[in-house]
Amino acid sequence: MQKRMSKPKKIILSIAAVIILILGVTAYLYADRFLIPHVQMVLSNTSAVSVPSISSANSVDLVSSTEQSTTSEQNTGVQTVQPTVPIHTDAANGEPYTATATSYSSKSTNISIKTVSTGSGKNKVTYFVADVQIADATQMLSAFAKNEFGTNIIEYVSTISKRNDAIFAVNGDYYGFRNDGVEIRNGVLYRDKPARQGLALYKDGTMKAYDEKSVTADQLLADGVWNTFSFGPCILDNGEIPAGISQAKVDSTRPIQGLQPRTGIGLISANHFIFVVVDGRDEGYSKGVTMTEFAQIFKDLGCSIAYNLDGGGSTEMWFMGHVVNYPCNGNGDERATSDIIYIK
Repeated sequence: MQKRMSKPKKIILSIAAVIILILGVTAYLYADRFLIPHVQMVLSNTSAVSVPSISSANSVDLVSSTEQSTTSEQNTGVQTVQPTVPIHTDAANGEPYTATATSYSSKSTNISIKTVSTGSGKNKVTYFVADVQIADATQMLSAFAKNEFGTNIIEYVSTISKRNDAIFAVNGDYYGFRNDGVEIRNGVLYRDKPARQGLALYKDGTMKAYDEKSVTADQLLADGVWNTFSFGPCILDNGEIPAGISQAKVDSTRPIQGLQPRTGIGLISANHFIFVVVDGRDEGYSKGVTMTEFAQIFKDLGCSIAYNLDGGGSTEMWFMGHVVNYPCNGNGDERATSDIIYIK
């Protein structure tokens, strides 16, 4: 004859079962939100873009300008490299180009990268400035991890860059971590869930910050928007640093204040962009910068507008097959992300 389970024991087992069930559901919901990839669209590789050449009035002799920079900035911590400049042909578009460890020049594209170090000891900050001039705004492209759009789909910036034959790239807005925002990429609308202050890059080579809730995606496309990014905030507007950026938030789960590694994009004039990547969380090499300090860098570089992209461990600049900066993920390792901005 089986012994009947006591009532207290039944209650304890029931409570334990409920707790296990709750923990299991919670774990699944967490994994579904932050870990399990959800593919909403599969894309093919971005096709080559046919572009005109940069006019002689806007072109830059990168070798000459680099030499001048070395002379005039040798006391400010700016480091430049000037090896021999061989002539190559770009496999993606057939254009002849010259390149060094820190520069690339062709009829349609001029890129020059410099390293800046300020301060010393625990106050040292190291960042990288890419001056990018292109002949056509549609050369500014975006690509997704694994050529798929969705949530929790990630790859290294280097992997995405190589697959898309990028010359230069930085991490994007990590759209895949969130379910909201307005995401137009390479002229195609992928997500239309207004949530915050976004950035719009136009086909005329300009860019503007905008309130995603105040304009429709259809209107953005009709106005000639080529790419949007949903992170922020806008850290420079009409050449001035907006009030309140030191308290800005992207969402409730991701702090972006304090001293952090950062990635951002700025504009000097049509089709003349500045990208800045600041390393951080590495005392003695680079402590990172506040949002206001980040804005000041763009202002000092002559930008009229600048926008903050995803930072922290995602912060990365990639150029001609190599990671330029030193990501803060241990040993300079890359952290996988959902998207990049790149030049092809």
